[in-house]
Amino acid sequence: MTRRDTALAALMALIWGSNFIVMDWGLEGVPPFLFAALRFLLVLLPAILLVPRPAVSWWVLAGVGAGISVGQFGFLYLALHLGMPSGMAALVLQVQVPLTILGAALVLGERVSRTVAAGIALALVGMVPVAAGQASASLVPFALCLLAGLSWAAGNVLVRARGVSGGLGLVVWSSLVVPLPMIALSLVVDGPAVVVATVTDLGWRPLVSALWTAVVSTLVGYGIFYSLMHRYPSSRVVSWVLAVPPVALLLGWAVRGEQPSLLELAGAGVVLAGLVLAQRPPRRVAALLGERRAEPEVAAS
Repeated sequence: MTRRDTALAALMALIWGSNFIVMDWGLEGVPPFLFAALRFLLVLLPAILLVPRPAVSWWVLAGVGAGISVGQFGFLYLALHLGMPSGMAALVLQVQVPLTILGAALVLGERVSRTVAAGIALALVGMVPVAAGQASASLVPFALCLLAGLSWAAGNVLVRARGVSGGLGLVVWSSLVVPLPMIALSLVVDGPAVVVATVTDLGWRPLVSALWTAVVSTLVGYGIFYSLMHRYPSSRVVSWVLAVPPVALLLGWAVRGEQPSLLELAGAGVVLAGLVLAQRPPRRVAALLGERRAEPEVAAS
């Protein structure tokens, strides 16, 4: 990556790491699906009037929105609502890293070396003690975080497969498919009375949280992410997401008093080690993956 793109990737990781504590804070007293609808309504308005639609079909926009927005945040917000600690949610969600690499290999033919495969296996092994640490409460939030990671990975692979450019446009226009399904889910799960009461008595805290997640995390963070995914191989971009769990775990401990057990910390260390290993393919494989994007990278420097 160029120095400019490296700085952007680091900023993205910092934004997303802090976003988990903001989401968890804003969800208190607000149904999770309704909160997700509010977030993406704020993403859409007024940005959709200012940002051009990307040059892809409506089906691609719907697919990206369903995977990265509806699926990821529907499952993630529900997991947080059911008691998943924000720092651990940030860690488990990074199952999207190996799933994105595997999906890119299967769908796009991006080669996976034995080093990458070993890293993926190690990361999955590390999830076991994390799951065991959550078992004392409930495994349901853990499973929901896994599903959120799977949804994110599916959206990532679709972005790469279609060669979508214009990160901010994709973020905004793919958000069109989010609010109505989320509102419908909230009406079914929480009931119309709860939805109406929440909307009419919405306090400042969920509004501030939703604004942060909409403007900073979604428009800025995902705008950077999508633009980098268009210019670089998947493994080079998703590797920066590895910085998100340490930031989220630290903030969860400092701000929310979330104290993971030794078993969970051990599992977290194994997961991060596996994810780092999965991002470091041999030079031969890395060159093959980056060959077709080498020219734009030089031109941008």
